[in-house]
Amino acid sequence: MKRAGLLICLMLLSAAAVAQSSLSLPVGTAVKMKLQITLATFTTRVGSQFYGRVSEPVMLGNRIVIPLGSEIKGHITRISEPRRIAGKPTIGLRPDTVTLPNGQEYALSAVLVDTNVGHGTDVNDEGQFKGSGHDKYDLRESAAGTGGGVVIGALVGGAQAGIIGAGIGAGATMVHWLVKRRSATLPAGTELVLELSRPVSITPAAGVATGAAGGGSL
Repeated sequence: MKRAGLLICLMLLSAAAVAQSSLSLPVGTAVKMKLQITLATFTTRVGSQFYGRVSEPVMLGNRIVIPLGSEIKGHITRISEPRRIAGKPTIGLRPDTVTLPNGQEYALSAVLVDTNVGHGTDVNDEGQFKGSGHDKYDLRESAAGTGGGVVIGALVGGAQAGIIGAGIGAGATMVHWLVKRRSATLPAGTELVLELSRPVSITPAAGVATGAAGGGSL
């Protein structure tokens, strides 16, 4: 009886030691990573895998929980390449796991909140990357189409015909927009900022602590 009680005590002490050594990152913790593969709406498919490296150590107090260089893997949840007048192209990403440099792998539930792409791109509330919408090139193309119609119409039939020609030119540009599709790309090396949507408990490697977080980005 005493032996059984001793075993139970040892098991409880062991469980307590493991719990104390595990560090739990709360919801909302930011995780920065750099893509190691290019994602594009015209080549990537739903279900395809993506992967990248943690570019900045994730800290909890003075402890490094997810070290620099840890690998994050995930899959593509949505690819949309709408016609140019219909909206913005979309790439949906869902992280699945994070693997520490020591080989420990953990499930990772997180959403994309930002990138360093810029140029009119953004990330929506669902964590999906949105490519740019209409830009100066579209406006230039529209103006060229309308202007070309004006010139042709005026040459053929004077000022009134020029007005009609402008309408024809704009209509031709509209048809061109309806046919062409807009694409989006996340090149390899793009920095993604993720936020945890569920807590993650990680047992850091022995001796990983304090200000070693100052390493450079990969």
